[in-house]
Amino acid sequence: MNNELLTVISYLERDRGVDREVIIQAIESALQQVGRKSLGGTGEIRVQIDRKTFQIQTFELRTVSDVETGHGFVSLRHARELNPDAQPGDTVEVEGPPDKLGRIAAQTARQMIVQKIRQAERENVFEEFKDRIGDIVSGSVRQILHRDLIVELGKVEAIIPGKERIPTEEYQIGDRIRAYVHSVQANANGPAVILSRACPEFVKALFRLEVSEIADGIVEVMGIARDPGYRSKIAVRTHDEKVDPVGACVGLRGNRVKNIVRELAGEKLDIVRWNEDIRQFVTQALAPAHLSEITIDPDQPSTITITVEPDQLALAIGRHGQNVRLASRLTGWRIDIRKREDEASFEQQVTHAIDALAAIPGISREDADLLVQNGFLTDDGILAAEIPYIMEVTGLDEANAKRIWDAAAAALSGEDGE
Repeated sequence: MNNELLTVISYLERDRGVDREVIIQAIESALQQVGRKSLGGTGEIRVQIDRKTFQIQTFELRTVSDVETGHGFVSLRHARELNPDAQPGDTVEVEGPPDKLGRIAAQTARQMIVQKIRQAERENVFEEFKDRIGDIVSGSVRQILHRDLIVELGKVEAIIPGKERIPTEEYQIGDRIRAYVHSVQANANGPAVILSRACPEFVKALFRLEVSEIADGIVEVMGIARDPGYRSKIAVRTHDEKVDPVGACVGLRGNRVKNIVRELAGEKLDIVRWNEDIRQFVTQALAPAHLSEITIDPDQPSTITITVEPDQLALAIGRHGQNVRLASRLTGWRIDIRKREDEASFEQQVTHAIDALAAIPGISREDADLLVQNGFLTDDGILAAEIPYIMEVTGLDEANAKRIWDAAAAALSGEDGE
């Protein structure tokens, strides 16, 4: 029995990570409770396991009597062998054989021991991981339940809920995975270690591992905005003017940021230089778009209006509004982007004038182009000149110059008639 008990205790201590004293106390407690039940609640049982020999001893509390010697009582003579000062009515502990508990009691005790060991394991999990929140851990996928992943971290099982997965990733049982320790939650089955790969803190923790300047406090991460699996923006600043915060995060030939992108399954990363001037900060956050004008309305707190050229509008907003949405989260300001409404360019005005003249019956497209190039932009402008002047300026002969003049006159008279 001693060898068997030692084997069980050693296994639980080694493979389940439970302290030996906790295991022994659990066994003693379980056997005592079973012993009380086997006695029908009429006696008090104490079980003691020797810490060196692992010998199990049972002690039953009995009342000293010089009359009764039945169940729950002990004779005065026997009691005085245990305690010379014993008197009738006193209570003494009488050692009994370990097998007194019986087979049923042993089975019940086994179940109670397992229960107590599991409780001790859960307490160990909580104690181990409550101080590891914010760390990155590595494990293997043991089970997939719908979108939830059960991850084996050594002797502990953790869970990555479906909402904490990167949407673009797929896993198989046995795959290695790294994740961020998000929280340790208590539930009916004990503490549960919750991991995440989708939270912004995961990106920050990866930068802390990859960029030594961040780990040393030279470069500080000021904020992260993330669309998991697609794009993230991270704002950084330096506490040492000799260190470029963006360059430190990118690394030599981009090696540092490449390692992080690889861990994030190809997610794009925009590293932004933080600035206390919100105009400069927003300009950095909306890159690579070029901003034409930045306006802050004092009547609308935390709102900034951005004006961009028409060809920069799509770039500033981003696909499905992603660029401006992430920039807004990163800066903490509501960003309103507008397109600049400029007057028509000179080329547009020329084209419009040619189209208008070519629409007049009797004036061809070639005639309209020639007239506009020589300063005749409207039918009014044509009629304001004499035919010889039109001939001189355009090089047209008299017949064509008169044809054009008559067409303009007819068009103007038609407008007047209307």
